[in-house]
Amino acid sequence: MILGKLCLETMRLEDITKLIQPILVRGPLSQDIEGIAYDSRQVRKNYLFVAVKGERVNGEDFIDDAIKRGAVAVVSEQDAWPKRSVAHIHVENARLALAEIASAYYGHPAERLEMFGITGTNGKTTTSFMIRAILETAGRHSGLIGTVRYEIGERVIPAGRTTPEAPDIQFMLDAMIKSGCESAVMEVSSHALDQKRVWGVPFDVGIFTNLSRDHLDYHGTMENYYNTKCQLFRSLGQLGKSATAVINIDDAWGMRLAITNGLSAEVLTYGEHPGADVQATDVELGPEGSRFRLVSRWGEYPMAVSMPGRHNVSNALAAIAATAVRGIPLPVIAEALRAMEQVPGRLQRFQGRNGVQVYVDYAHSDDALSRVLQTVREFTRGKLTVVFGCGGNRDASKRPLMGAAASQMADHVIITNDNPRQEDPLTIIRQIESGIRAGASYEVQPDREFAIAAAIARARPGDAVIIAGKGHENYQEFAHAVTPFDDGQVVRKYLL
Repeated sequence: MILGKLCLETMRLEDITKLIQPILVRGPLSQDIEGIAYDSRQVRKNYLFVAVKGERVNGEDFIDDAIKRGAVAVVSEQDAWPKRSVAHIHVENARLALAEIASAYYGHPAERLEMFGITGTNGKTTTSFMIRAILETAGRHSGLIGTVRYEIGERVIPAGRTTPEAPDIQFMLDAMIKSGCESAVMEVSSHALDQKRVWGVPFDVGIFTNLSRDHLDYHGTMENYYNTKCQLFRSLGQLGKSATAVINIDDAWGMRLAITNGLSAEVLTYGEHPGADVQATDVELGPEGSRFRLVSRWGEYPMAVSMPGRHNVSNALAAIAATAVRGIPLPVIAEALRAMEQVPGRLQRFQGRNGVQVYVDYAHSDDALSRVLQTVREFTRGKLTVVFGCGGNRDASKRPLMGAAASQMADHVIITNDNPRQEDPLTIIRQIESGIRAGASYEVQPDREFAIAAAIARARPGDAVIIAGKGHENYQEFAHAVTPFDDGQVVRKYLL
C-alpha cells in the first residue's frame, strides 16, 4: 500500500463472500472486516488479506505471516485452510476478487466521479496533465493518478507506479470525493489492465494515445500488448455510465481499435488524419510550443500548446476531444493549453547562458526516442547530442532498436546507465551498442552524471542535448542499492 492504513469503515465478511462468488468458503463469516491488505506487512487486527501473485513474489507464501499480524480472513487461489479460526475464501482469480472487494469497501467511489482513463505506450502522462489543467480551468476540481505523482485535493504524493493496486486506487478515489473533487484523471498501464487493478472502474472517457514496442518482456507479443490495452475500451459503457472512447487514428493500432465492432461506447477519433472527428490543421511547430487550427464537431478554433513537438499536438487533441465531449467549451480548453506549465520530465527544457538547450525526457522506447529526437532536430540549428541508457530486467529486444534510433537521428550519442537493476550494466550497454549504425559518432560512459556533464561541456551555442529515459525519476536502481539521482538537477548543476 502507498497511503498507509486503508481501514476507514467496516464490511461484513459474509457480504464479501456474496460479492465475489467464491469457489469455496471455510471458517467463520460473522466478523466485520476493518481493512484490506495485499501485502502481509500491512495487515492489522481484523483485516482481510488477499494473497495475489506478483511478478517476483507470491502472496500465498505470506498467508501465515498475515494471520500472525491479525488477519481474520484470507482470500487466495489455493485451496487451503491454514488455520481453523480464520476464514478462508477460495477464488479463481485473487486479483479480480481484490478489485471487487476494494471497490465495494469504499462504496464504489468511481461511480460518483467523472472518470478519465488514458492508456497507450507514449503520451499518457502529458495527456493526463493536459486534461487535468483543462478541468481545473473549467472549475471542475479533479484528482490525478499517474506516472509522475498522485494528486488528491491539496495533497501531492510521489507515484510508486503508473497505476497502483486496486485498494490504493479505490482509497484515493474515495479521498478525492472527500476533498471536493468532481473528476479523476488516471493513467492506465497495460500491467494494470492485465492485473485487474482497474476492474469495475466505470470510466466516462477512455483515451487511446498510441501503441509501439514496449513491455514485451511482460506481454510477449505486440498482439497480446494490444489486446490488453483494448480491455479498457471493451469495458466502456458496460458499468452504468454512458461512455466515450477517444482514439488516435494517426496510429495504426488506434485505427484498428476505432473500427472494431462490439464497443459499447461512442467512438470519437482524433489526429491529423483527414477522417478524424477532431483534427489539427495548419500545424506550426516551434521550440517553445506549437500552434494549430482545431477542426471538430464543436467548431473550429485556434489552439496553442505550451510544449514543443508534433507528438504534443497529438496529446493536445486527445485532451481536447476528451474534455469537449464532456461539455467544456473550446475557449476554456484553449486557455488551459496555452497557459500550461511544463510537465516534469516530458521534453522539459533547460536553457544555458551560452544558448545551449538541454531537454530531459522520459522516452524509454525506440519509438518515443525517435519522436523526441525528431522534435528537437526540427528547431536545432547546431548539433544534437543524446544521452540515454536502458533499464535492466525489462524488454531487452528494444535495446539495439534504441541504439539504432539514436544514432540515426543524433549527431553524437552517449550510451550510459539507466536503472540496471539486477542486470550487468555493461551487458545492457553492449546490447544498445549493437544497434548503433556503422560510422555513427558515439561513446560509452557508464556513469550517468559524467555522461550528462560531458554532453553539456561539449555543446556550443545553437546545439541541443537530450537526456532520455528517466524523465521525472529521482533515483537510480542498481542490483543492491537505490541511489538518489535526478536528471534535471544534474543538468542544472552543469548547465547554469
